[in-house]
Amino acid sequence: MKQGLIHIYSGDGHGKSPAALGKAVMAAAAGERVVIIQFLKGRGLQDTEFIRRLEPEIKIFRFEKSETDFVALSEDKKQEEIVNIKNGLNFAKKVLTTGECDLLILDEVLGLIDNEIITVEDLKNLLEARDGETDIIMTGISLNDDLCLVADEVSRIETLKFKRW
Repeated sequence: MKQGLIHIYSGDGHGKSPAALGKAVMAAAAGERVVIIQFLKGRGLQDTEFIRRLEPEIKIFRFEKSETDFVALSEDKKQEEIVNIKNGLNFAKKVLTTGECDLLILDEVLGLIDNEIITVEDLKNLLEARDGETDIIMTGISLNDDLCLVADEVSRIETLKFKRW
């Protein structure tokens, strides 16, 4: 029985979500089941034609209803979206407890802590729900030292230079 690993991709650079998506494609190519749950992304990845073609090997979920990034929402809309976000976290817990996938990507989940939607303890409790074999990738800008302790691999992604095409 393999032991699942916890990976974190953080930092202020661009490329955390694409790095996680790359791991998802590699896992799916190896015959593994992949679930991606996106948070705080507005439209996110789900509306692109390419991503839809990856199903059913890679399943992508987004529980937020707004097409606007969370930070740009009014306070009333934020409260509505927090309910949706918590539904997404409950779904993640179900996926982890049932062993429904081999790789679970929680895209921008670290931003939920930054926006005070959940605490570090909430996220640690979610991670403890896994069956033991599921790999987990979490992405987000900010990184908490307590989360580093539960992770097997932490990658910091920094932008050294950015030039538009």
